[in-house]
Amino acid sequence: MYRKSLIVIVVGLFTLVSAFAADVAGKWKTEFDTPVGHRTYTYDLRVEGGKLTGKAISDRGETDIQEGKVSGDDVSFVEMLSFQGQEIRVEYKGKVVGDEMRLNRQVGDFGNMDIVAKRAQ
Repeated sequence: MYRKSLIVIVVGLFTLVSAFAADVAGKWKTEFDTPVGHRTYTYDLRVEGGKLTGKAISDRGETDIQEGKVSGDDVSFVEMLSFQGQEIRVEYKGKVVGDEMRLNRQVGDFGNMDIVAKRAQ
């Protein structure tokens, strides 16, 4: 009896946490300067459960979002860029705050920067 009650409580808590997961589905826009120039991005995101998928659309092309996760207000995903014949892993980690995603963008071993993407209206 105790074990069944504990299982029901744990399942209920997981359901409650996922119910309060940030709403990141949709389009988000950002612009920022990098050592290789100014970049304009639109992230077109979809969420199913805690899995985040979609596209990163920039002035340099379009890539698939990989390894995407949403947990509460935390969000993370990976974009693979092709630059001068090399594949570069770009990792994004951050939080959703209202209609903003405040992200740290780690570009391979080259460096990182903080960016803010805003929900497209």
